Amino acid sequence: MFDPSGIAVVGASASEGKIGYEAMANAAAFDGPVYPVNPSGSGTLFGEPFVESVSDIGGDVDLALCCVPGPALPDVLEECGEAGIGAAVVYASGFAEAGDEGERLQARVVDVADEHDVSLLGPNTSGFVVPERDLRCSFASGVEKIPAGNTAVVAQSGGVAHVLAFQSRRQGRGVSAMVGLGNRANVGFTEAIDYFDGDERTDAIVLHVEGTDDGRGLLEACRESDTPVVAYKVGQSDVGEFAESHTGALTGDHELYTAGFAQYGVPTVDATDDLLDAAAALGNSPEPAGPNVGVVTAQAGPGIIVTDRIQRAGGRLPELGAETRARIDDVLPGVTYTGNPVDTGRPMPEFGELVTAVAEDDAVDIVLVYELFEEALGFPVASLSGLAERVGKPVLFATEGVEEEMAEEKAALAEAGVPTFETPERAADAAGVLARYAELSARVAAEEVSRDA
Repeated sequence: MFDPSGIAVVGASASEGKIGYEAMANAAAFDGPVYPVNPSGSGTLFGEPFVESVSDIGGDVDLALCCVPGPALPDVLEECGEAGIGAAVVYASGFAEAGDEGERLQARVVDVADEHDVSLLGPNTSGFVVPERDLRCSFASGVEKIPAGNTAVVAQSGGVAHVLAFQSRRQGRGVSAMVGLGNRANVGFTEAIDYFDGDERTDAIVLHVEGTDDGRGLLEACRESDTPVVAYKVGQSDVGEFAESHTGALTGDHELYTAGFAQYGVPTVDATDDLLDAAAALGNSPEPAGPNVGVVTAQAGPGIIVTDRIQRAGGRLPELGAETRARIDDVLPGVTYTGNPVDTGRPMPEFGELVTAVAEDDAVDIVLVYELFEEALGFPVASLSGLAERVGKPVLFATEGVEEEMAEEKAALAEAGVPTFETPERAADAAGVLARYAELSARVAAEEVSRDA
């Protein structure tokens, strides 16, 4: 599905606005053969000649994008299976989310897919995108603008998948893949997590979860993943009927889900932006050894916000060691606050030295730096570059300023692999996720050792 040699767009249409046209328009960018399939089609579509059936395709095809009504799907999948096509995206709705008749139709579809060993994404999904491969198996517009990154977005809702992907573009981060699971006919959270855990393009996996009838499978896949996983479970209030009509989701008790995620080592968040921030922190950093955060700020006000927010988000602010305090006092002899957080009062040429001193403190597991941009001084890029890898700790950076004035410096931080945030709250919350991840991972590891013993 996510690495096809060729694609068939079944139900391709020459009529703009129809799913068969929009899906073909996006898929045509793929660097491989893309075949428009429609028995009533004639001529070419995006330079490719129409084919009557998938069985008439001469070349290799691994993936079918099914732009057909639900009742036609069993026959289409039968043809795909007989043609050796191993994966299909089903855009149509009207299945398990639509009542008893839809459930019966979905059961038929799954039976056909299982008989022919076809992996199904959907039904009732807007598809997926793998930007690095120009693999745009979505009918939504604008997906060609989603940049490549290292976060895999796995969302129960295709709409939320696209929301996250477009947010990642706005944040300048991008995704390794964006997947809308829809009704999860036979490809669900378990299969997706397992796949992206082994994907070399992916360094973090984020989940949007409405509900599932295989909660144990979801949690075990998260625990088995070597790639960090962060989850956003919606449904704290009563949205059960709405969610079930959306993707056939059984929302269940929200507190049970969040407790289950915690038990299996997965931190949870409460917003889409938080998901992407957490992924940036986890996916671009060494794994934190603990929840202790060292803060260095060039302005006291944002530093107070950061300090307060980190502690509410699950992090701790340890006392810095005597050697670290002496190093700081050499640079800031009694000028401002030199505990934790370290406050310099304003940016300064030695700012990077202070960050390095805090990062090298044995009591610190995570470093968070806040500095409003001053053009005359810039950011301590040289000090931050490679620092996280050298000390084996996450180093996060937050700032604000006029975008065009700090664009070059922010680009340098991105090039150096430093996770960067635009508000003190978002940076602090990301540090809080790192802290919770460290504690949850340690608890899971200890439980596994206890079980083995």
